[in-house]
Amino acid sequence: MPETYIKRILNARIYDVAVETPLDSARALSERLGQRVLLKREDLQPVFSFKIRGAYNKLLQLTEAERAAGVVAASAGNHAQGLALGAQKLGLKATIVMPRTTPAIKVDAVRARGAKVVLHGDAFDEASAFAQKLVQEKGMTYVPPYDDPDVIAGQGTIGLEILRQCTGPIDAIFLPVGGGGLCAGVAAYIKFVRPDIKIIAVEPEDAACLKAAMAKGKPVQLPQVGLFADGVAVAQIGTETFRVLHKTVDACMTVSTDEICAGIKDIFEDTRSIAEPAGALALAGLKKYVSEQGVQGQTLVAVVSGANINFDRLRYISERTEIGEKREAILAVTIPEKPGAYKQFCKAINKRNITEFNYRYGDDAAARIFVGVAVSADPQDRLDLVDELHQQGYAVADMTDNEMAKLHIRHMVGGKAPQVEHERVLRFEFPERPGALYNFLTKVAGRWNITLFHYRNHGAAYGRVLVGMAVPPADFQAMKGFLDELGYPYWDETQNPAYTFFLGSNGF
Repeated sequence: MPETYIKRILNARIYDVAVETPLDSARALSERLGQRVLLKREDLQPVFSFKIRGAYNKLLQLTEAERAAGVVAASAGNHAQGLALGAQKLGLKATIVMPRTTPAIKVDAVRARGAKVVLHGDAFDEASAFAQKLVQEKGMTYVPPYDDPDVIAGQGTIGLEILRQCTGPIDAIFLPVGGGGLCAGVAAYIKFVRPDIKIIAVEPEDAACLKAAMAKGKPVQLPQVGLFADGVAVAQIGTETFRVLHKTVDACMTVSTDEICAGIKDIFEDTRSIAEPAGALALAGLKKYVSEQGVQGQTLVAVVSGANINFDRLRYISERTEIGEKREAILAVTIPEKPGAYKQFCKAINKRNITEFNYRYGDDAAARIFVGVAVSADPQDRLDLVDELHQQGYAVADMTDNEMAKLHIRHMVGGKAPQVEHERVLRFEFPERPGALYNFLTKVAGRWNITLFHYRNHGAAYGRVLVGMAVPPADFQAMKGFLDELGYPYWDETQNPAYTFFLGSNGF
């Protein structure tokens, strides 16, 4: 039961390495939302993440024999840094197995704290399997990132601090969820001491393992997870964490990549600090909760869980922020191919600012444009804009929520060669390492002709790729087998209107 964690949390002696982080008021956001918004600043920990709490608490519970054997963990980031610092403090030998796709900034940070780094595999699962192999072969002590009572208790000290720091009532606490260690620890403490406070778990739409577990009543394996919020990109909630969460969480909600990016901007504007995507997850959920529930004058807490972000990613995040704030509409529009048509379109959008404009000649009768238009934060404004354009005779497709359009099409100008037949369009996440593209091309060679290719990286451990291939219907099953063998996450976008409109031959 969750109450069994209270003694563990109260006895967690983590503060010779971790710090009690502040509970800051988000003044600008509070005023905008009509709430009292408080940010629990775990981005201010020595390793810029809450993970130091659980990792160090686990190390403190080890026996002398377990410490002498050396500790090992698999991690692509924050848990690795927390364990490395904790082991350094206690004079323990630490080995961290990290995927080869891990950004250099994180690898260097772990090595700087005295840990040995072993790069193995392209994804966390491969790194984790290798770490377990070291446990079996060398007798090392494994320190799990979340699914362990001592780790959960260490993270639970955040809940203890929140109640001590906040004067007055708290209506809800919003917590990010990956494997569930942070959420389980905080929820266990809060629900025992203050059961009136709502606990809201927040996940990315493309990595909602807790939501899936809640629906099934047990942990389930997601077939694939999105990697944007890499700190919470977990395919299956922990067994122990779920045991706690299904009894303590009042609601589980999901947010989009755009909403996470908008949350990063909000945190920056109130604190001048840059959260990583997982770090802004809880705040994105808080904002969505306020919008959907229509609450007013409440005290709402969001945990800013980390700030380990590659500088290269900021361009991508900035690009997506306005859509996340619902202040930009992305539209695909057909306009007449004649002088003055663009001027007439500008008039039709009723003096709204154009934020982006991409043009592609269609034929002698029509041209195709991909356009960003500034709208108000009220979702109805975007719907009214589309309706106004329809009424004026324009063919319009709203691409604001179309992932392929935002990732690729807005950066491409092209059309489809008339001789291309049976084109299939696939969107991939390639591991960002030498040889990933070569591996793909080698396996495609001699099978199908590549008809389209667009690659984009934004400082993450993976690159976003859009590929077109000429695949006759008789080869569809063989293509699926090829994709499964390749092992890169993919989505078939052949019927996506962003493709059929802007890159295909048929328009709408």
